[in-house]
Amino acid sequence: MRNQYAPQSDLVERLRALLADESSTREVPMFGGRSFMVRNKMVASARKRGALLVRVDAERHDELTRLPGASQAEMGTGRTMGPGWISVSAESITSDEQLSFWLGVAIDYNGRSAK
Repeated sequence: MRNQYAPQSDLVERLRALLADESSTREVPMFGGRSFMVRNKMVASARKRGALLVRVDAERHDELTRLPGASQAEMGTGRTMGPGWISVSAESITSDEQLSFWLGVAIDYNGRSAK
């Protein structure tokens, strides 16, 4: 029987690999998952069952939530996190290309918001 946290652990490993060359990266437990911080700001979090939480530019929120598997992030049923917080289903990030897209959007926003 597979561990119920295996999808989350797999995603953590994939995120580590994709962020290996990013400076100022650290991991912290946050939002019920394993979050990745770049320049002391959260960019992504591996959540239970392999879903991804990303922090993006609030101005792109509507555009990005129209993409397959993307939705308004919630912290508990019916408690939305607000514009700029997006949840991406595990099924929508099965390839490294898909995961890299979301991570790129989050890192781009992180870099611009750090200035």
